[in-house]
Amino acid sequence: MTATPQRAKHRAARRPITPLDDLATAATGSFATVGRRSAVVAASGGLMMTMALPASAAPADGPAQALPAVDTAALTAQARAALATSPVVSVPVDADWGFEAPEFEVVANPEPEPEPEPEPEPTAERSTSTASRSNERAEAPAAATTQTNAPAPQSVNGNAVLEVAARYVGVPYVSGGSTPSGFDCSGFTQYVFAQLGINLPRTSGEQRYAGTVVSRDQAQPGDLIWSPGHIAIYAGGNQQIDAPRPGKTVQFRAIWQSSPTFIRVTG
Repeated sequence: MTATPQRAKHRAARRPITPLDDLATAATGSFATVGRRSAVVAASGGLMMTMALPASAAPADGPAQALPAVDTAALTAQARAALATSPVVSVPVDADWGFEAPEFEVVANPEPEPEPEPEPEPTAERSTSTASRSNERAEAPAAATTQTNAPAPQSVNGNAVLEVAARYVGVPYVSGGSTPSGFDCSGFTQYVFAQLGINLPRTSGEQRYAGTVVSRDQAQPGDLIWSPGHIAIYAGGNQQIDAPRPGKTVQFRAIWQSSPTFIRVTG
């Protein structure tokens, strides 16, 4: 017959007893007849214990009864020492409390990127010109790269471009607009440059190839700023002037594009 080995049994770990436990045990035996709204607050080792008794523990009428003395004989020496050195805390029954809401500042969301510009209906002449430019770009990609890395040519007078552009601040955005009664983004740039004798194509996609691409650190006021579906005029620093989108007007504002293309237009 095979003997089954006897497994050792382990007693589950218990929570350690603290002086606060001794104080709670001794105190609970003396609270049976305490009046309503009475409480004992004792501090031990940085901890705070509060005991509040229900109103049913005392008569409905009459003054609140004083708390009976707590028999500390059952406490350990450590608990009695902690009780003797702990401060006495009392709270008025009619104490008021309040909550002060912290101040905060509401910050508006950043202005959304403009909607893609609706391209005007192409005429037969423009369609032929656009197809010709597309073929030229397809046939000479290397030449475009070389042009980008070449020294930037002199731009038109940037101050003159901005001076003309600033005249139309406040003109509303109009889809397909190209006159001071209303501009879309490429209609605005085309009109501004036309006042200086420079003819730009009508759409932002075509204006992307109207000059030489320059790096941002080489950009000068008066250069174009292109991003897919949008075109603006560089105003220096981190500013541009453009016709943003429906519901907006021509305005100076910060450059919002994450990686815009700067284009140097020569006279």
